[in-house]
Amino acid sequence: MIKASLIISFYNNIAFLKFIIAGLERQTFKDFEIIIADDGSNQESIDRIEQISSRATFPIKHIWQEDKNFRKNKILNKAVQCSSTDYLIFIDGDCVPHPHFIQEHFQNRKEGVCFTGRRVNLSPKFTSLLSESNIRNGYFENHNLSLITDGLFGKSYDVEKGFYITWPGIRKYLNRKKRGILGSNFSIYKSDILKINGFDERYEGPSVGEDSDIQYRLELIGIKIESLKYIAIQYHLYHNYQERPQENLDLFAQIKSSGISYTPYGINKKK
Repeated sequence: MIKASLIISFYNNIAFLKFIIAGLERQTFKDFEIIIADDGSNQESIDRIEQISSRATFPIKHIWQEDKNFRKNKILNKAVQCSSTDYLIFIDGDCVPHPHFIQEHFQNRKEGVCFTGRRVNLSPKFTSLLSESNIRNGYFENHNLSLITDGLFGKSYDVEKGFYITWPGIRKYLNRKKRGILGSNFSIYKSDILKINGFDERYEGPSVGEDSDIQYRLELIGIKIESLKYIAIQYHLYHNYQERPQENLDLFAQIKSSGISYTPYGINKKK
């Protein structure tokens, strides 16, 4: 029985998607579906996704929209609507999950709570060493020392966020501080995100719209944000960062000044 929906935001990077699928094949929790939320990839990528889906050991849905620049929030809303379960986990198409990633998000789930994990940011060098095969065979777990060394002397950073802690007391102590939602690593009941009408589709650029805005509006209705640092871990593959537009910050400031939680620019559009 499918119990959780993993939503992957995606745009054209098939190589990274293959790495993610390899990481998902190692998950200790198996009862999940994948929804690829595709913000306008080209036909070649669409064909490759069909090939990947046909070989996968878990169900994959591919949701696509026309390429009209960055419209991540719009395709995420479509993915929420087509999900088959009542629990949603969001990741980006450049983040490989730790083997216990889905298990930790699902087992910690609570109504009225949004959980957010953290990620290790890999260097160009470490990213270049990865392949589908070695990820599938436990490369991250088997090369912890190499990753730590690259964090100390190379260009990987936040390497300590890859330490997987199992002791309940230590987990609670390390997560006593409040942390904000990370757009590439959070989970929530579908019913809770629908209370704010999903993502605000006016954000047409990376940053703020897929995490800070969501957090602000969730907290307005009393949804708590709880951290799964050192628990729900992912590895962020190196790539050049996109420009963060000022328009997003201006829109977020406007939303905060309004104090309105339910966006009329979300899943259900205003008439």
